[in-house]
Amino acid sequence: MASVLVDGENVRRSLWPNIGRDELEQRAGAWGRDRGHDVVVVWEGAETADDVIARRVTELPPPLWVVTSDRELRERVADGVERIVGGGSFARELP
Repeated sequence: MASVLVDGENVRRSLWPNIGRDELEQRAGAWGRDRGHDVVVVWEGAETADDVIARRVTELPPPLWVVTSDRELRERVADGVERIVGGGSFARELP
């Protein structure tokens, strides 16, 4: 089972029409349950989602995946994750 950190805004805006926040949370959770992964959708808050994801990558045990199309974030986390999935690719896999 992998922990999957999802860049929420990046993924929800990767398809048109955009996926609603609640809908993304529900569909990502269902995707994780179907595949046996622990999915966490990360949103902007007191910290940027990118900063939260980069920090969590250093805290969580492997295997760890990150879902984002953000090139800068991909570079920040590349050495600490098993897999990086593009936001649009992930959105198209959601039930």
